[in-house]
Amino acid sequence: MQPPSLQDTTAPDGICYGCGARNPDGLHIKSRWDDDAVHVVAEHLPDAKYSGWPDLVYGGLIAMLVDCHSNWTAMAYHYRAQNREPGDLPRIDCVTGNLGIKFIKPTPMGVPLTLRARVEGEVGRKTRVVCEVYAAEVLTAVGDSIFVRVDTGQLAASAHGRPA
Repeated sequence: MQPPSLQDTTAPDGICYGCGARNPDGLHIKSRWDDDAVHVVAEHLPDAKYSGWPDLVYGGLIAMLVDCHSNWTAMAYHYRAQNREPGDLPRIDCVTGNLGIKFIKPTPMGVPLTLRARVEGEVGRKTRVVCEVYAAEVLTAVGDSIFVRVDTGQLAASAHGRPA
């Protein structure tokens, strides 16, 4: 039996398309600390509607998986750095500052994907996360991205031009 995911313990009401439990049309990605206590891992089996070329996964789906999973890796890191459990209040949130994806090999459809992410560096509110995507045992893509710790209430207000 696997432990509850970071998403389920920290944001059970999440509506994100990639990882929100409450999004009826979403992918429902589930990220968990690996036994090595360094990586955060997730698995996903893409539905056939996410094909790019015949029998290959659409690169945009891979980017979305890397984005969501890497963001949860950054947040999990911040909780751990503060000696807090995911889900402890106040909640820690991050957003994508820069998303980088290097496609190494075509990613086949019908093969479970494993995402393995780790924090490579932190400077203040910014956290660098490297996320590897494997189709079975084959490395097919690597994300190298920056996530920024934010107050989501202020972020939403600012995006809509409202006072925080």
